[in-house]
Amino acid sequence: MKMKLYLLTTAAMLVSTQVWAADTIAHIPAAEPVPQYEIRGSHEVEAASWEGFYVRGDVGYNWTDLKGINYTLYGFAGDSGTFDTYELDNSWTLGGGVGYQINRYLRTDVTLDYMFDADFQGSTSGSCGVAAACVSTDLSSMSAYTLLANAYVDFWTYGSFSAYVGAGIGGTYVKWNDLQNTSCETGNPTNCDPTITHGGNSEWRFSGALMAGGAYHFRCDFAADVGYRYRYVSGGQMFGYSTGGGPGYDQDFHVHEARAGLRYYPGRDCSPPPVIPPYEPPVYK
Repeated sequence: MKMKLYLLTTAAMLVSTQVWAADTIAHIPAAEPVPQYEIRGSHEVEAASWEGFYVRGDVGYNWTDLKGINYTLYGFAGDSGTFDTYELDNSWTLGGGVGYQINRYLRTDVTLDYMFDADFQGSTSGSCGVAAACVSTDLSSMSAYTLLANAYVDFWTYGSFSAYVGAGIGGTYVKWNDLQNTSCETGNPTNCDPTITHGGNSEWRFSGALMAGGAYHFRCDFAADVGYRYRYVSGGQMFGYSTGGGPGYDQDFHVHEARAGLRYYPGRDCSPPPVIPPYEPPVYK
């Protein structure tokens, strides 16, 4: 009889202990998931917040390689010619744009840049009004607007630094100012024809670009950008007809540009992340 009572008491205690343990575990609060963070400057930001719009501003310095100039002749031997020499001076660009960060590694933007006047100087040779052997001096200048749609890959990151490559496609509005042409006798530079003015031409042309550079993130919503851009501009008409000559056509431009700028992400929250205390299981006494 005592043995049966002992077994029943033991079984009751086991059942009671299991019920208490299950009820205690059911009431322990689940640990909140810890958000993922990435470091940018002295701030931490949630990785998901890299998506969003940004605006940018840039300044650049150009070295322009002009591939040649052809022109049409009227009233002279032959019906066409090419410039013997041609050179565009270096110039500055100023631009801006708006873009969207698709994810941590991919972004895209649309940019508009203005290239300030670059002086042009060239020369041709042949007969002119004062002599059979003459050399011309041709002076003009060129400015341009470039509109591009671009895409970039931010392929490397170390701390607050990142590196990128990119490509763009669009158009360039090339504006040539009037061309001043003065032809003088080869053996006597003071014996010259009157200066002839050819009207400059303006038009949109196809353009493409390749970019590479790096950025430093001062904080999550603000970055300085330094890089190189190669820009191709297709050829087109440079100047019109005047007094026996023209029109003239420039061949392709190859523009090499050093650039520096700033990017601002207005939608990013740069406040420090919330402090999450470590989870300590409850102690039951």
